[in-house]
Amino acid sequence: MTRSAGGADVAVVGGGPIGMSIAWRCSQRGLRTVLYDPAPGSGASSVAAGMLAPVAESNFGETTLTRLLVDSAARWPGFAAELTAVTGHDIGYRTEGTLVVTLTADDRREAERLWAYQQSLDLPITLLRATALRDREPALSPRARGGALMPDDHQVDPRRLVAALDTALDRAGVTVVPQPVTDLSTLDARVVVVAAGCGSAALTGLPVRPVKGQILRLRAPGGAVGFQHVIRGYADGRHVYLVPRADGEVVVGATVEERGDATVTAGAVLELLRAAADLLPEIAEYELAQAQAAARPGTPDNAPLLGWHRIAADDPADDPTGGRQVLVATGHHRHGIVLTPSTAELIADLAGGAEPDSGLAGFRPDRFTAPTAPTTGEGKPWN
Repeated sequence: MTRSAGGADVAVVGGGPIGMSIAWRCSQRGLRTVLYDPAPGSGASSVAAGMLAPVAESNFGETTLTRLLVDSAARWPGFAAELTAVTGHDIGYRTEGTLVVTLTADDRREAERLWAYQQSLDLPITLLRATALRDREPALSPRARGGALMPDDHQVDPRRLVAALDTALDRAGVTVVPQPVTDLSTLDARVVVVAAGCGSAALTGLPVRPVKGQILRLRAPGGAVGFQHVIRGYADGRHVYLVPRADGEVVVGATVEERGDATVTAGAVLELLRAAADLLPEIAEYELAQAQAAARPGTPDNAPLLGWHRIAADDPADDPTGGRQVLVATGHHRHGIVLTPSTAELIADLAGGAEPDSGLAGFRPDRFTAPTAPTTGEGKPWN
């Protein structure tokens, strides 16, 4: 029997993996939880490759974000095992690791700068000569000049993840309301969590922008992919990744475009395939099964917005509290899948009344505008 959505402890707006995982964790904590989304799992996650890459995705000047990535990636083995045990779903979690490959001397120099930075953070990375790369993946191009192994950078299949989370929500008793939310004041819940991706901007006024990404899905002949690791490549100045699936699929991506449309362009397909085939020549014989585009939710500093946020009242005279406090979990940009476990735990803790974790301070939603520290839902300052 479907329960009424009214009077919930927690209302989660947004049904991507993050919103679904938050709802699951809230329900596990005994909170009556409702999730609102007209089509859960149909947003950016439906296009995502599912790389869990705390090392490869660590970039200059983003040490606080890197710590969160590392923390969340470390939670993934337990998260995946629990979700599989609860639902019986295989979510495509694989741990072969990631190889970063360079083709030219210029590619190598660019990569070495980043590898040195990553090593300075004590991240697990092993530099490899070209022969060692091809020993691990013989299908790599003979042009490969060298690269690196990142053993802790894993992968999951986001579509399988969404299917498993859908089952987990059902078994946890979460009510899913298949309708959009355009006005948070209409929600009857003690705590509202906004995890609506790019749609969070209109709901909260926060600086979340769409960042378009285009990807390709290939099918290996006979379902036998000729490589095991996730391959991230520098190919004559072009960046590309190839993610192999056990069912014979290979995901190739991705563009990063400051626009919000979902049009697949011939130019993007050409560039992605050219770079991918330069790294792994055999993929030129794979079937091009699908090309997709979707918008990731970006922020001014490319880090997520996590924690309490006060939405100003339309008429302060009618609302002496100054507006409504909501929890925000959005702006994950390229990191939504890897950050799912940590985000779900941290936001569910806050929804249950916990003090903000000290690790959230760098991701507070008002960091771009507020001169003073934000408060929790109970009016308490951040730690």
